[in-house]
Amino acid sequence: MGVVSLDHLVLTVADIDATVRFYERLGMRRQVFGGGRIALRFGDQKLNLHRAGEEFAPHARTPLPGSADLCFLVAGSTEELLSSLAEAGIAVETGPVTRAGATAALISVYVRDPDGNLVELSSPAE
Repeated sequence: MGVVSLDHLVLTVADIDATVRFYERLGMRRQVFGGGRIALRFGDQKLNLHRAGEEFAPHARTPLPGSADLCFLVAGSTEELLSSLAEAGIAVETGPVTRAGATAALISVYVRDPDGNLVELSSPAE
C-alpha cells in the first residue's frame, strides 16, 4: 500500500452558499452529489463542504469553520492572478512571496475565504 494522490478534502463552513460563491470566483465549480451534498470541483480534485453543526459522518473529531490552511496551484502568471483577484473583489492578505511547494519553489499569494481559512494561491517560480 502507498498513498499516490489526493482525491478530496472536507471543509467545515458556516455558510455553504457564501463559500461556494467565494471559491467559484477562484475558478472552482459547484457540484451536487450524494443526496444533495455540495462540493467544489477543480481539476481532478474536490472540496466537500460540511455545514458546521451538520457534518456528514464520519468527520473530523473537532470540525471548525476557519481552521484550514490550503494551497492551490493556479494557471497563469502572478500578475494575472493578482488582476483576477482584484476583479473578483478578493483582498490579498500577503504576497506575492516565494514558498517551498511539494515539488518546486512557488510564488504565492494569500487570501482568506468567508470562514477565515487561509487560502494560498501559487504558481511555480520561474
